[in-house]
Amino acid sequence: MTTGLDGKVVVITGAGRGQGAAEARLFVADGARVVLTDVREDEGAEVADSLGDQALFVRHDVADPASWSEVVGAARARFGRIDALVNNAALWRVAAVEDETLANFTALVQVNLLGPFLGIKAVLPSLREAGGGSVVNISSTAGLVGIPGHAAYGSTKFGLRGLTRSCALDLAKYGIRVNSVHPGAIDTPMTADVAGRDWSHVPLRRMGRPQEVGELVRFLVSDASSYITGTEFPVDGGLTTG
Repeated sequence: MTTGLDGKVVVITGAGRGQGAAEARLFVADGARVVLTDVREDEGAEVADSLGDQALFVRHDVADPASWSEVVGAARARFGRIDALVNNAALWRVAAVEDETLANFTALVQVNLLGPFLGIKAVLPSLREAGGGSVVNISSTAGLVGIPGHAAYGSTKFGLRGLTRSCALDLAKYGIRVNSVHPGAIDTPMTADVAGRDWSHVPLRRMGRPQEVGELVRFLVSDASSYITGTEFPVDGGLTTG
């Protein structure tokens, strides 16, 4: 059994840049066909174009059920099936709880937690039809430990961790596996404002790279992880080990 993805069709949200784009490139290189979604049309289309016929871009609002229906319809029309979903799209905003606003909290819940829920519901019929599959929810170390200034973001990522565990139990009977990945500080456009910080508090003493998250996600999508479900995987340079 290898990590090959030959023939699998994978939907990746938030794939216009950063971790999602890195995952799409890794998956296509490993034989998969990918449906990249994002609200950033130009960036998403550019990544898809660079990957050729094995990639399709669909503009997508993860908080909109109708938009999810369009993604599933486009994926099936182009590739005939769906084998996996990577819920990667997210918003990251930092504020102390006393400064947090209802509007910001609600926006993060809509994208970071409601979006993955809607995605799982949307692809479930296709995964069942395929005889099983894999869902990978991209959470965060903020979904494993409390972090100052992360009342809103952390709440959504802890929630996604709980959604993952419950869905893993609900969907195991269909051969559908659901796992969560918990990146620490990863060097992407979303974290550009903090990239220059001192990372000596991280045991590996640096930020992570998008490809390092992507390699784990590729494993979880592949049949090499066929007996793994409901499990949480930190990718954080050892930050949450202690």
